[in-house]
Amino acid sequence: MARNGHGAAGRQNGAERLERFLIALIQRPGAERGQSKRVKFLLWGLKRLSNIYMGLVQLRMLLYRKGIFRHHELGCQVISVGNLTVGGTGKTPVVEVFARELQKEGRKVAILSRGYKKAEPTFGEKLVNLVTLRERRNLPRIVSDGKKLLLDSHMSGDEPYMLASNLSNVAVLVDKDRVKSGRYAINKLGCDTLVLDDGFQYLRLRSRIQVCLVDRMNPFGNENMLPRGILREPIKNIKRADFIFITKSTGSGDEELIARIKKLNPKAEIIVCKHTAKYLKNMYTKEQADLEILKGMKIVSLSGIAAPRGFEKELRARGATLLDKVRYADHHRYTQQEIIDIINKAKLMEADAIITTEKDAVRFPRLERRDVPIYFMRVDIEILSGAKDFHSCIERICIR
Repeated sequence: MARNGHGAAGRQNGAERLERFLIALIQRPGAERGQSKRVKFLLWGLKRLSNIYMGLVQLRMLLYRKGIFRHHELGCQVISVGNLTVGGTGKTPVVEVFARELQKEGRKVAILSRGYKKAEPTFGEKLVNLVTLRERRNLPRIVSDGKKLLLDSHMSGDEPYMLASNLSNVAVLVDKDRVKSGRYAINKLGCDTLVLDDGFQYLRLRSRIQVCLVDRMNPFGNENMLPRGILREPIKNIKRADFIFITKSTGSGDEELIARIKKLNPKAEIIVCKHTAKYLKNMYTKEQADLEILKGMKIVSLSGIAAPRGFEKELRARGATLLDKVRYADHHRYTQQEIIDIINKAKLMEADAIITTEKDAVRFPRLERRDVPIYFMRVDIEILSGAKDFHSCIERICIR
């Protein structure tokens, strides 16, 4: 049974519960059927807002095309990686593989992230900023300068911190203004290649390569724009992409989606990939464990990600028995008490371990209790088709 982070397993705030309810509602085709008049009226109102939002998005695109809004060029290679939808399409592993491959080819890479739900500075941090004039100079947050980690996940956000932890010799910067953080990466860190994390809609910085991700399991939701659906922009705008990654593929049944994408964008190269679990890592000892240990293991799963079902399905496929599934809203930052409650729950159920995701692991508080082993699952992408196109993309960037 899935528990949405309340009761003995911890408590979500009301905003998180409402967020999960609305996400589930707007993603489901035919959600109006069987709903109360109040919910139907809500969906009708959301649809009207979607139409307004679509008009504003298309107007913004037009203003950029006409040159009324300015594109900035920084004199280096810029690769934007993003998607048409909100929610988890698996961007982080794709950004990571781009950065790693480019770094292997001798490029000096910086990942530019907007950051999401990062914490506000504490009083002490504000004092340091004041003394060092950091705020006055309006500098981006440097999660890593390519040599060492400089910020924790609390201040940087979970994805930037995860990328910085996994990538050596790659800088990671966080700022809403990617033009500013890009200039800093070039001028202060000596970078010559910028990878924009969640950058498909970031038009202020002109990109050399546009990469769009499409989730095989839920490509476009109910095909409505926000807030009635999960689309950030109309599906037809996928025509801007130079490369399209179909993520979370099972290796079969992709033909219909590929045909539709090719009709919308005949010029783009299509790369099909799946997310593959690599190993488990013990959060107490930091030791790696083979995925084989999941076979026959009784576990409690814990996740605060946009699409938890894929994670839970992977655990079952590896032979684990899920005694309980604890879910929180995407990017939820765990408290000490929540983790204690989950550990107590796992002990009561006689679970062998608690398994979480790597993205969740970076949002954990310091772990004091060690009653039940806690592991996170490391996931990478595996290209199923289009590997040659991916490598030609890397070559195309590196020869410039």
